[in-house]
Amino acid sequence: MTSDRQSLDAIELGAYFSLIETSSLLKHAVEQQLKDAGDLSYVQFQLLATLGDAGDGSMRMTDLADGVVYSRSGLTYQAQVLEQRGLVTRSPSADDERSVEVALTDAGREVLAAVFLGHIAVLGDLFFAPLDRSDIESLARILGLVREHMRQNPPRSAAPRAKSRGTR
Repeated sequence: MTSDRQSLDAIELGAYFSLIETSSLLKHAVEQQLKDAGDLSYVQFQLLATLGDAGDGSMRMTDLADGVVYSRSGLTYQAQVLEQRGLVTRSPSADDERSVEVALTDAGREVLAAVFLGHIAVLGDLFFAPLDRSDIESLARILGLVREHMRQNPPRSAAPRAKSRGTR
């Protein structure tokens, strides 16, 4: 990813700094709510919520990691912490013994339920409150474009692994 740009104009800088500050403020509030309501870190919540959205509540660890921008070793550690709390189970995949399957437990679903309404409230109060529906639609479209552009050259932690390697 290279560019011949030498500078950003005032509007570009303003947009960038607004994004960074908004992200930091929101992340802090969300992390505090998740910690208070369920003793979860944000990445732990992300793992549980992703599993909760999966049809049967389980996914291969590599598939789970592909959607989360977090180091694979860090993600493995977080899954281990969640397993020790009884919120997920990990087992060899039925399709490929080299892969690990992560599944949400009933206790994991209970923790998700305990944090979810507060999570929605924080997002509504801090992030969506000053916006009308057309602002939210525009924001979703714009951030979607930027996300897709950035995912074309993702950091290693967000890059999908080759499916044929069968890695964990």
